[in-house]
Amino acid sequence: MPCVGPDGKPTGTGIETLKAVKGGADTPEKVAEVTGNPMFKVRSGLRDLVNAGLIEFKDGKYSLTVTALNAI
Repeated sequence: MPCVGPDGKPTGTGIETLKAVKGGADTPEKVAEVTGNPMFKVRSGLRDLVNAGLIEFKDGKYSLTVTALNAI
């Protein structure tokens, strides 16, 4: 299931991933551990969320953007 819908808004899975990142899960491994989602879905979801401008990847870590804070 994609993390971003056609309207550019996060899906249920996307919101779950955003909440995990907000809670400190800043790597794919940590997001997978927190959400219980398989690694291939986590990596693809993180890519979707980066492309949508909801999270950013910097210095090897994921973090929320201001846009994401308004979305969750």
